[in-house]
Amino acid sequence: MFRNMVTSLFKYERIKTTDAKAKELRGWADHLITLAKRGDLHARRQALAIIREKDVVHKLFSEASEKYGSVQGGYTRVVKLGRRPGDQAEVSMIELITLEKPKKKKPAKKKTPTTAKKPAAAKKPKAAAKTKAEKADEATEKVAAEDQTPEETAAPETAEVKAEPSDDKTDEGEAVAEAAAQEEEKPAKAKKKAEPETDQDTTK
Repeated sequence: MFRNMVTSLFKYERIKTTDAKAKELRGWADHLITLAKRGDLHARRQALAIIREKDVVHKLFSEASEKYGSVQGGYTRVVKLGRRPGDQAEVSMIELITLEKPKKKKPAKKKTPTTAKKPAAAKKPKAAAKTKAEKADEATEKVAAEDQTPEETAAPETAEVKAEPSDDKTDEGEAVAEAAAQEEEKPAKAKKKAEPETDQDTTK
C-alpha cells in the first residue's frame, strides 16, 4: 500500500489520505528523495525496488538535485482537511515542497548628473516681445522708404559729400581776407602818424 501511495505522490506531487497514513508516508518520501539526490546506480536500483513505475523514478532522479539540492530534509508537507463523512476519520493532504530559486537582484544603475536645461517655451516670448509702438514705427518706416525715389534717397549723400570741401575753402578764404585787411590797415596807420609831423613843420 505504501509503495503505491509513494508512487502516486511523486507522480502527482500531492495526494489525499488519512492523517496516520500521511505521517507514515513522509518517511518513505524523504528516504527516496535522499536516494535521488545521491544519484548513483545503486541508489537508482533501491528506488526502483520501492517505486513501481520507471518513468516516475526517472523524473525523480532528474529533478531532485535542482529542487532539493540545498535542503537537508523536510521535503513534504501535511495539511489537515477535517474529517471524512462516512467514518469520521481525520483526512490530510500530503504534498511535495518545491523551493523557489531566489531571484538575482539587478545592480542599481548610477544616475549621471544632468545639466539643467532651460525650457524651450521660455525663449519664445523674448523673440516676440515687440510692443505695438515698435510695430507702428516699423510700418511707417517701410511706407516712407517705399514713397522715396532712388534719386531722392541718393541726393542727401551727395550733398553731404560736396558740402565737406566747400566748408574748408570758405575757412581758408576768410583767413586770407583777414590777413589782407590787416596788411592794408598797417600803411594807413603809418600815414596818419606821419601827417601831423608835416603840419608842425609848416607852422614853424
